[in-house]
Amino acid sequence: MICYNPFAMIDTFLITSKTVVTAKGDGPALDVCDCSNRVFLMTLAISKIIEQESLDVSIYGSADGTAWDAKPLAAFRQEFYCGEFPLLLDLTARAEVKFVRAHWEVARWGRGSETPMFEFCVTIKEVPANVLKEAAAEAKGN
Repeated sequence: MICYNPFAMIDTFLITSKTVVTAKGDGPALDVCDCSNRVFLMTLAISKIIEQESLDVSIYGSADGTAWDAKPLAAFRQEFYCGEFPLLLDLTARAEVKFVRAHWEVARWGRGSETPMFEFCVTIKEVPANVLKEAAAEAKGN
């Protein structure tokens, strides 16, 4: 996705709905270079799992969509259960980051199959500047 319109806000998937994984991997690159506000609400939504396994999802940045930073920009906490888990990604101080993508690692232990299985998605939604202003003002007032 490319943000050509400065008034268009990103609200899409980094990892599409109902993606099933059994091994580590990377999602596709998403162009965020022309977004008017570089603060994003990301949500990891796990819809299916098997017991005794873990999922680690990190967000990586790139200047060109080909070479990716060695360290993640942000990471969701390690998860073991179904649910929705939010994460705020602030790229306002990282002008060189023009693309983002999700990376996941899976692990399984205990009885049964050694192959992990997760069904999940990751959404990314640009946070409007006015919402950030309101939140900052409210935080100062408390």
